[in-house]
Amino acid sequence: MDAPRALTRRYVRVRGRVQGVGYRWFVRTLAEAMGLTGWVRNREDGSVEAEVEGEPQALDEFVRRLKDGNPAAGVDAIEWSKAAPQGGRGFEIR
Repeated sequence: MDAPRALTRRYVRVRGRVQGVGYRWFVRTLAEAMGLTGWVRNREDGSVEAEVEGEPQALDEFVRRLKDGNPAAGVDAIEWSKAAPQGGRGFEIR
């Protein structure tokens, strides 16, 4: 029998040129490819925020790849904090 996966969740906020360049689509595609769940959306201040859930190592890699993954974007800063796991399914753009 497999041991249950230790899932964690992170709130992520990305600042820079991340709206109007397909960044939310990039985030969703990356999350789905990595088997992560959650959501992503634009904020009124021009940043993008997301909540992403998965195994801790995958979340570390996900956050690292947010910086350089979308060549049309210009990421200036990424902030993240822990959030309570919710056990969701899929990944949505809000």
